[in-house]
Amino acid sequence: MKVHEYQAKELLAGYGAPIPKHVVCKTPDEVAAAFDAITGGTGGAMVKAQVHAGGRGAGELLGHTEKVGGVKFASSREKAKALAELMFKFPLKTLQTGPDGQKISTLIVQADAKPVKEFYVGMVLDRDRGVPILMASAAGGMDIEEVAHKTPEKIIKVPVSPELGLQPFQAQKLAFELGFANEQITPVVKIMMAISKVYFEKDASIVEVNPLAVTEKGDVVVLDAKIDFDDNAGFRHKDLEPLRDLAEENPTEIRAGKASLNYIQLDGNIGCLVNGAGLAMATMDIVKHHGGNPANFLDVGGGVTAENAVEAFRIILSDAGVKAVFVNVFGGIASCARIADALVKAGREVGFNVPVVVRLEGNEVEKAREILNGVKGELPMIKVAPGLTEAAQMVVELAK
Repeated sequence: MKVHEYQAKELLAGYGAPIPKHVVCKTPDEVAAAFDAITGGTGGAMVKAQVHAGGRGAGELLGHTEKVGGVKFASSREKAKALAELMFKFPLKTLQTGPDGQKISTLIVQADAKPVKEFYVGMVLDRDRGVPILMASAAGGMDIEEVAHKTPEKIIKVPVSPELGLQPFQAQKLAFELGFANEQITPVVKIMMAISKVYFEKDASIVEVNPLAVTEKGDVVVLDAKIDFDDNAGFRHKDLEPLRDLAEENPTEIRAGKASLNYIQLDGNIGCLVNGAGLAMATMDIVKHHGGNPANFLDVGGGVTAENAVEAFRIILSDAGVKAVFVNVFGGIASCARIADALVKAGREVGFNVPVVVRLEGNEVEKAREILNGVKGELPMIKVAPGLTEAAQMVVELAK
């Protein structure tokens, strides 16, 4: 689960991290009023779009003739309101939103911190080491991805004990290595400790502060933040549920989640229904290998029911771009026969208007083949393949 920037900063502030003052707004008039409240009638403020995508400052408002991104400085109340009107009207396109951009429904007006130096600090799981790491760089800001790609030596990585969490001495040592002045060490350590506490206590998959900024006055503040939470731990964190913004998520993916299906929509034309995330990835790989393009990632899981499988077919076939479906099931916990029954039920209830290529192996596979062979006349769009390679080749050809 992703949350907005202002929500991430408020969570970090709850653990002691200093953040600039901000006001959440839903209309241009609210932005104008927030500008007055933030500035007190003097100076300017930042107007920042709240969408679940990075690169907002370097993005563009689609359909607007001038270069306007999702993060702008406003020097007056009138300019703040005018910016808000544009941002609410035009979708914001960034490198992470896709070509159609993302509609903006929330803005924040934030005090202008006047940053003079920007750093990056974040915590994520290091899969090679098998432990979380605190990453930091004195080359923070919008170009941190480029820094990681071109000059990875500029990023310092500190392994963190999953049992103990980040220790103050680790944070202090890292703050000195980044070049902070003596008087800045304490607030920097507070921010790093807040990152660690949110990561561990809230079951986050990533917590980033970018930039962690030093202002003209020498203060250290969280200027922007990103937090993603592990959906599998959601049952432990009911307090986080109100932070979810369904308007920022794909409606089909929300629908799939309600049916306990792991679904991600892609831009290909071959629908995939697979049991197991690893097999789903391998299925997409072999489709690509034979010249096809997957339309989705869909893992029905090991405990799939007939009802969930039918809903999976409904979701796949609701995509008008799907020209063929690849069902790839290895029966371990899941029964191939159950999948076959669900396939027949879906064919009868939903109707297959595109070819459905089926490859089954494992638990009750012979029974499954009997079921599918028994409905050849009734459901001619179902094509049973003898093996994985043959199935992939067949579905790619049929999708053409």
